[in-house]
Amino acid sequence: MKTKLALLALGTAMAATPALADLTFTALSYRTGPYAANGIPFADGYQDYFTLLNERDGGIGGEKINLIECETGYNTEEGVECYESTKGQGALVYQPLSTGITYQLIPKATADGIPVHSMGYGRTSAKNGEVFNWIFNYPANYWDGASVAVRYLLEENGGSLEGKKIALVYHNSAYGKEPIRTLQELSAKHGYELIELPVDAPGQEQKSQWLQIRRDKPDYVLMWGWGVMNQVAIQEAVNIRFPMENFIGIWWSGSENDVLPAGDGANGYKALTFHNVGMDYPVFDDIQQYVVDSGKAAGAGDQIGTALYNRGLYAAMLAAEAAKTAQEMTGNAAITAADMRTGMENLEITEAKMEALGLPGFGPEFKVSCQNHGGSGLSAVAQWDAAAGSWSLITDFMEADQEVLQPLIDEDSAAFAAEAGITPGCL
Repeated sequence: MKTKLALLALGTAMAATPALADLTFTALSYRTGPYAANGIPFADGYQDYFTLLNERDGGIGGEKINLIECETGYNTEEGVECYESTKGQGALVYQPLSTGITYQLIPKATADGIPVHSMGYGRTSAKNGEVFNWIFNYPANYWDGASVAVRYLLEENGGSLEGKKIALVYHNSAYGKEPIRTLQELSAKHGYELIELPVDAPGQEQKSQWLQIRRDKPDYVLMWGWGVMNQVAIQEAVNIRFPMENFIGIWWSGSENDVLPAGDGANGYKALTFHNVGMDYPVFDDIQQYVVDSGKAAGAGDQIGTALYNRGLYAAMLAAEAAKTAQEMTGNAAITAADMRTGMENLEITEAKMEALGLPGFGPEFKVSCQNHGGSGLSAVAQWDAAAGSWSLITDFMEADQEVLQPLIDEDSAAFAAEAGITPGCL
């Protein structure tokens, strides 16, 4: 609890004093524990973007931002405790940064009337906004990612995966299990064999899984990992000489922290992403000037431009743009959580808007609606260049197979609605 309270104080200090901060955002982060290497850059990017808005723009629509950061250690129980201890402080939206925590917050946040943005994670069927009125997972979800991975492999194999073997190495949790149903359905459609290989948290022991991969000789390996699990998996792949160009991680398995420990052996490893990579964007010049040079950076400033820092920044940008949308729709600068939900449901990200924000070409355009809380679902494939020490996109942003995914979303969301006694509809 001491660590948690210290981080709460840090978040409040960011915006001077709570009395001056009328827009309160929360960050359920993890700067400690086995997932800290991945949690820290995301949390830094998230906080630094809000600091930028405060320092450069005076907040959002003239209202200062108060960011409350609460340490969860990627522990579901701690995450729920963080939610309960902060929800009364005027939180406009929660970004849980954990599928397990998201699952637990869905009924709580819905009852409390506070939106949740599980960007690229969480319960995939929350894309159905008529059932999950307060939950959003734009711009893409895990089923989108699984489908785009298969689409990429189809393109690499002349349009056919018949007779191929694809292994899924996954974190043995709600997060890691999310893509299984989709990959099974796509297996039936495209004729590949799916090999499922769970890895228990935190993922430091994977010898048996990679021995099985060496024995079964899958053509491709997909990975749904996080934290130290990613590093270990990539090193194990190197150890058995699995070809890196045939190893593809989900977007949470595609950071610099995942590949650097394996050195040159990680060269050619691939990962999905729903946004662009690198730091060749004007917004980073502003972050340097207003945040880093002024001594207000969340961290040491050494994570700027990395995959997960960029993702945290992207999440904060989407939250800020939803808040702006809510302000425009209501005519009120000091919006409520209910207003924020409306802003999120009417959010539209265009290339013109991204360019104005200093993020030209950073991600695909998308639009949110009552029926679609998940956005476009477009994803691309990035590849690691060990010599250059950087990621680069090797594909355009691609569409997922919605003919397979939409029935799964309809089925799962309908089951949830029946279990929770929800009558689907727009608010």
